[in-house]
Amino acid sequence: MKIRMPKIPMKWVWLVATLIVVIVGGFTWQHWFPATKAWVDRTAVSFRNGGGESHEGEATGEADPHAGHDHAAHAGHDEATSLELSKQAIRNIGLSDETIRPIKLETFRRSITVPAVVVERPGRSRVQVATPMTGVITHVHAVQGEAVEPGSLLFQIRLTHEDLVNAQTDFVRTLGELDVENREIARLEQVTRSGAVAGKVLLERQYSRDKLNANLGAQREALRLHGLSDDQVNQIERERRLLRELQVFTPSVDSHGEAELRLTQRFVQASFVLEDKPQHTDSQHTGPLILQDLSVHKGQSVNAGETLCILTDYDELFIEGLAFEQDIRQLRGASQNGWKVDAIIEQPGSESRVIEGLEIAYLANQVDATTRTLNFYVRLPNEVAKDRRNDGNRYVEWRYVPGQRMQLRVPVQEMPEQIVVPVEAVASEGAETFVFQQNGSHFDRVPVHVKYRDQYSAVIDNDGSLFPGDVIAMRGAHQMQMALKNKSGGGVDPHAGHNH
Repeated sequence: MKIRMPKIPMKWVWLVATLIVVIVGGFTWQHWFPATKAWVDRTAVSFRNGGGESHEGEATGEADPHAGHDHAAHAGHDEATSLELSKQAIRNIGLSDETIRPIKLETFRRSITVPAVVVERPGRSRVQVATPMTGVITHVHAVQGEAVEPGSLLFQIRLTHEDLVNAQTDFVRTLGELDVENREIARLEQVTRSGAVAGKVLLERQYSRDKLNANLGAQREALRLHGLSDDQVNQIERERRLLRELQVFTPSVDSHGEAELRLTQRFVQASFVLEDKPQHTDSQHTGPLILQDLSVHKGQSVNAGETLCILTDYDELFIEGLAFEQDIRQLRGASQNGWKVDAIIEQPGSESRVIEGLEIAYLANQVDATTRTLNFYVRLPNEVAKDRRNDGNRYVEWRYVPGQRMQLRVPVQEMPEQIVVPVEAVASEGAETFVFQQNGSHFDRVPVHVKYRDQYSAVIDNDGSLFPGDVIAMRGAHQMQMALKNKSGGGVDPHAGHNH
């Protein structure tokens, strides 16, 4: 007996097949959609440039760029709007492989430009080295302007600090008295067991020992307050000798250790100290410190707290921007969105240099009452421009220094999927705006609509005048427009030489 399957209507078959195709296409669109879109764009550009016809000179490599062309009859190559440039002219207006390139859709951020100046980071860029004790400078190991690494020896000071000398003396004296008391207690313990001496005498000696231990603890803490480490206090206790020299080392910017100051019992040569200097373990700071201001010299007496030198760390700086009051809302939006800021350095006699992708550190919470501006700060990672050695000393020159004038370009609005070109790629004449598209060895003038323009970039309306993939000149548009006018005779004044 045969079982007959119910017949499925064809419309349901087509519906299921269409549904399967849609589902598969939805999951795999990232693989086939970009290639299909690029093929459609290339086809549209080919038809718009004359149905895909190629120049005969390009195909055969002949020297004559006009071979096989009837420029008057070619729909995509009008002599009135087309310009042929010599190699010298191309170089004169700065065109190259980098400035003749295809356009593409990209995200454009409309920005505002504000004045700015490079400043130090408060509490980070400047390190003041002071002596904690009174003494006489016996040696200065660094010179002004020299680059020094954290942990290198800077100064040696012979101590004349009366309080420290007295504190050490009292500590050593108490240690001696405690030794005597311990020996006496040990003797009395033997005599007391024989009954020759009353136990009360031993008990009084034990009380005296406890008092000495209490005084010793207080004196130990006093030495720590004077700047001595536990190892140094233990060294005095072990050797019963006073420390007489203070050695000052280059401090670390991001950490603080007891090794920045070291007391010794004897005067040592600098070479020995450098071999025995503390190792620098700071992983954040990468650049050297510059001895910006040296305030003392050999043989000078210094008091506790007096400045010995000032070190500067320019490994990272701030750019202080001055935003006007009406720009505060847009500036806060850029900070909240995490948009990157560009710094522009004006260089005399050359193009401006742009530092891209800088991060806004913070905005001030107060508007200046006089200038009506809001200060904000941008992180500026620095780099060494020159590193040299002279007479055994190292000198470093940073690329960016405090006081350097800049401009900050702060994005305030995001415009996705836009045709963005440099402002030098656009030429204007009256109400018309043009770009120049490469067409073989010629450049064809193409009218476009500019939606937005600032002093650096222009946003062209994607209305079909240009397509992604079209190759245009990214600079020199004004010069090419003038050359096109001179070619057609439009640059000559018809009234020249006439008196009306």
